[in-house]
Amino acid sequence: MIENRRKFLAQSTLFTTFAISGTKSSGQIIGANERINVAVCGIKGRGTSHMGGHGRQKNVTISHLVDPDTRLHEARKKFIVSKFKNTPDCVQDVREVLDNKDVDVISIATPNHWHSLMSIWACQAGKDVYVEKPLSHNLFEGKKLVEAAKKYKRIVQHGTQNRSLSKWSTLANEIASGKRGKLEVALGTCHKRRKSIGFKESKNPPSELNYDLWTGPAPQENYHENLVHYNWHWFWNYGNGDIGNQGVHQIDIARWMIPGAVWPKRVFSVGGRFGYNDQGETANTQLAIFDYGESLLVFDVRGLSGKSNMGVSNHVYFDQDAKQVTTKSHGLKNIKDPLAERGKVDIFENFIQAVRNRKENHLDAHVFEGHVSSGLCHLANLSYRLGEKSGFSKKNKAFGENKKAYEYLERMQDHLKENGLKLEETDYIVGRTLHFDSQTETIIGDDQANGMLSRIYRPPYVVPEKV
Repeated sequence: MIENRRKFLAQSTLFTTFAISGTKSSGQIIGANERINVAVCGIKGRGTSHMGGHGRQKNVTISHLVDPDTRLHEARKKFIVSKFKNTPDCVQDVREVLDNKDVDVISIATPNHWHSLMSIWACQAGKDVYVEKPLSHNLFEGKKLVEAAKKYKRIVQHGTQNRSLSKWSTLANEIASGKRGKLEVALGTCHKRRKSIGFKESKNPPSELNYDLWTGPAPQENYHENLVHYNWHWFWNYGNGDIGNQGVHQIDIARWMIPGAVWPKRVFSVGGRFGYNDQGETANTQLAIFDYGESLLVFDVRGLSGKSNMGVSNHVYFDQDAKQVTTKSHGLKNIKDPLAERGKVDIFENFIQAVRNRKENHLDAHVFEGHVSSGLCHLANLSYRLGEKSGFSKKNKAFGENKKAYEYLERMQDHLKENGLKLEETDYIVGRTLHFDSQTETIIGDDQANGMLSRIYRPPYVVPEKV
């Protein structure tokens, strides 16, 4: 095992010329009776859904479980043996399965900061990829993953399950037909109770955890128990807050509902971490506005409790005669399992079908769609992180004359009042307005913002400029 790891490390610097060989990795159609071996990477939470989603399919085997924390290995192995009657190999380092020609698919449910790099490595090693949301930790690496999928002719599916729900594709087609009139606002909400995570002191990581592997491309910092296994979501080095956690699902739907929408013209975001003082860094209350010209995409995160804290939803609002706004809506509220209302085929079945037929246009959640919707989350967070503190009593000039934006800001303030905040004594972050160039995927006239579209990667876990 050690020798295999050394061999892979030696090869890793040569990934741009990595030779892809073998029947399954050569792009040939895979027969329905030919077995597909899947390595599930990240097996604490969402990874269990990956095991079930892939393992229940005909002629698909969960051959490997990958996680730097060996405390998880035995229980997850027993689950596979019990459920699917095969015994997977358990390893800590993904590079061991990338070097294994018998592995066909890498299914990624790791923390966000590993998503793109692991996917790029998999593409370079001739594997197909199912990668959880968000597809990337920042805009740069999402762009590199799109390039890698194209260059190596890999099937890469993004874990936005709603793309496989017929109700949303039907609505998107109806809106695009113009039957409902001009779409004014596509709204997504993530209203999920997020309690304080408190403070955890630095300590030595557990002996069963390879903390260097867990940290991967992120900067090395002292271990504490708010990182492993879930609360990393609320730290910028690893996660993207709830807008890039649950929120990417609803942002993806909202963008889908705007005919032809890819990248917005402008983005700005406001919010803060309210209601408690803890170790978390990301906003627990956030409002993001994406300007698509005739239509706005509005996204609203609320992490505190309240009458309006009721789960997740999507709505669309129309201006029927270009003068008077109507409030017709189409929502998906309080859905714990998006696949509860799925169409004929769920996202995992759709992916395996595409792996077999080698048709990337067969994918419900293509890698590029994942890149854009994840990128919107990153742009909103970038606006927020470059923002300045302001009192709620001051007029927010960033909203300009946008009445709808002010309306949602007022709703956010009402939510905070419900939670006992005295707004006259409270500051919030007013984000910087970002003007986006969709051709270059950069911020217009803002060197500081452009410098934050990527990160400094920690060798050897480096997302390459040239894939």
